[in-house]
Amino acid sequence: MIDLQQRQAGVLLHVTSLPGPNGIGDFGPDAFRFVDWLASAGQKIWQWLPTTPIGPGDSPYQSVSAFAGSPLMVALEPLLMAGWLGKPEMPKDGFNALRVDFAKVVPWRLIQLRAAFAGFVAKNNAGEQAAFSAWRSREASWLDDYALFMALETENAGKAWWHWPEALCRRETSALADARTRLQDEIAFWAFVQWCFDTQLAALKQYANGKGVAIMGDLPIFIAHHSADCWSRPDLYTLDQHFQPTVVAGCPPDAMAPTGQRWGNPLYHWDKMAQENYAWWSDRLKRALNQADVFRIDHFRGFAGYYEIPASCPTAEEGRWIPGPGKALFEAIERTLGRLPIVAEDLGLITEDVIALRDCFAFPGMKILQFGFGTDGTDDFLPHNWGRNFVAYTGTHDNDTVHGWWDSASERERVYAGSYLATDADNAHWAMIRACCNSVANIAVFPLQDVLGLDGAHRMNVPGTIGAHNWTWRFHWDWLGSEPARVLGLISAASGRAPVALLQLP
Repeated sequence: MIDLQQRQAGVLLHVTSLPGPNGIGDFGPDAFRFVDWLASAGQKIWQWLPTTPIGPGDSPYQSVSAFAGSPLMVALEPLLMAGWLGKPEMPKDGFNALRVDFAKVVPWRLIQLRAAFAGFVAKNNAGEQAAFSAWRSREASWLDDYALFMALETENAGKAWWHWPEALCRRETSALADARTRLQDEIAFWAFVQWCFDTQLAALKQYANGKGVAIMGDLPIFIAHHSADCWSRPDLYTLDQHFQPTVVAGCPPDAMAPTGQRWGNPLYHWDKMAQENYAWWSDRLKRALNQADVFRIDHFRGFAGYYEIPASCPTAEEGRWIPGPGKALFEAIERTLGRLPIVAEDLGLITEDVIALRDCFAFPGMKILQFGFGTDGTDDFLPHNWGRNFVAYTGTHDNDTVHGWWDSASERERVYAGSYLATDADNAHWAMIRACCNSVANIAVFPLQDVLGLDGAHRMNVPGTIGAHNWTWRFHWDWLGSEPARVLGLISAASGRAPVALLQLP
């Protein structure tokens, strides 16, 4: 378990942004190479976005499962080495090395995974079969429903689960038993993919930890309506008799979004969850802690109070704030799992109850340096106003790159930032990284795009938009060279976040 009070630094890079020959970053050789690069730069944290399967708009924050891993992250190289998969036939025109073409990558990857499963079955190695069976038994609490859900989704041509035959929607015992028999091979395939995911992630995490690098995961607060979670336990969500949400998640109107943000996720029946001692959440966080050393919870403020929007409202204008489960939730989880290595995403409309909940459990909050130059020296996002128990960022996956921000900022913001950071446009990324590192915040994390000094064309996501500009960014090894690692290491070491040996002091 990572010590969140230790002074350290790291890099934010989603797994899918790694280089590699198969259309998207994964847990293959390039992931291990990136761990080596992080270690060479004295970085102790590798932060990911959610590793669950992607959902609408290719977003990792809208998944068909809160427990499963993304099939797209399963590397093909170990499958070849195991003798389950032959050398894949690449698409005629290949893959874009710098952008993920999900429309091309997803079906091609599934073809390879199905071929690997067929090879695994045909090989019929007793040891491999026993390992797979043992793993299925250990993970049955979430895996059985997930694998059946995916098999039924395939059988029903991708239709949402509430459009399946009614007996399956309502999970009638006989209908489920028939489906498990009828679809046993397809169920086994989806379980096999998850076994590969878990095995490969565990190997990567072990390697990273051995190099002194901790993995920081990401946990979205809400689940998707079309998900194995919602289908398997509809009673835990605000659904009507036809399994449609009565209220949905979002956030209220503000200057940036005059009609608010309507995310559309079903909300939790917190009273029902409380009756079960929040067991679903304990199970979810136990799964997360098997995959990462620490994890960020997205939209942490929703545990203190969440914004409830009538499902019939097409915008977020008619919503209201409802108290969340608060301390009771995390007390129940800690009784089950012990102290939780959680970073609270406490951005946006933060009220005193959110701060109190965060501080009650000593969860680090987040500070985004890009947000600090709109007012004056009293701004909470300026480093001289930060406390120790925070994770400092130049920006996140939802922000522009430093240079993208600089290019689009107002003249006043640029002048203020230039004075505060003692920088010009060319060196703004290093100046922001240095300011985060020199702050008292225990942890500092930087998107790789900022370490490389890339412009706004390289940002990961533009919130509230859908399109190929989101979630598709990848880097090339040629961009790293030795200089970014050297400079990042020097800044980190000089500020007490990396081994002092990196400074090569006389």
